[in-house]
Amino acid sequence: MPVSRPPAHPPAPAQVAGTAAFSKFMHVLQLVADSTEPLNVAALMRASGYPRPTVHRIVAALLAERLLVETTRGAFLALGPRLIQLASRSWGRSELRLAAVDELKRLRDVTGETVHLAVPNGSTMVFIEKLESPSAVRMSSRIGTSVSLHATAVGKAYMAALGTAELEALLPTLTLPRYTEHTLVELTDLRAELQRIRARGWSVDSEENEMGIYCFGATILGSRGVPVAAISVSTLMFRKKENPEQAYVAPLLEACRAISARIAETPALSAADVL
Repeated sequence: MPVSRPPAHPPAPAQVAGTAAFSKFMHVLQLVADSTEPLNVAALMRASGYPRPTVHRIVAALLAERLLVETTRGAFLALGPRLIQLASRSWGRSELRLAAVDELKRLRDVTGETVHLAVPNGSTMVFIEKLESPSAVRMSSRIGTSVSLHATAVGKAYMAALGTAELEALLPTLTLPRYTEHTLVELTDLRAELQRIRARGWSVDSEENEMGIYCFGATILGSRGVPVAAISVSTLMFRKKENPEQAYVAPLLEACRAISARIAETPALSAADVL
């Protein structure tokens, strides 16, 4: 699941007085973070829909706080050192990541493939850990990448583990962009796929997010059986093993069970927020 392509949406209307301005700042930061090309003020205006004075004011404030920096390529913007420092500290202290890292390493070593740990973030999943395959062919995903729910193994595994009420509230809010010819873009097809995943206990991404990539996914459960994260094992189509359930799925499910058990047994991880 290496490609990050969920569409960027303007922030929802603020529900608490005084948060509208903050939401705009965060939206501009997210646009810079998600863009595959350097952005300038004009590009941010087009992407955000905000007027030029608003974008100038936001960019100036973010530059002053070192959350953005101007690149050496001119008036283009990049994430600043302060933001990267904050993100690094958050990632390094993630209790879920620390609880999972030994099992993730074991899973990577047993399968010989790239392993991702992802957590839900609204209508996407975000990678908070990635362990590369020892193979010479590497995947382009990175920690902090956001991926779609409907086109990835981690996203579909997470949705299938939700309670019926939670899933039914989530599905109508999703956009279902097509990334490849295999992407599920009809809600009826996605519902049927989620039913199959619930019955089977694990998910697949069969070149749905990117051609040539095949992924297997399963869910980590927190307290009261609530899904809190998902793990995927990602391989290249040309080297996918003949018995994938034995080669990939069995160790994946064992890793998820072990991490879920650790969360259940550890008071600090048993709360709803294990991040």
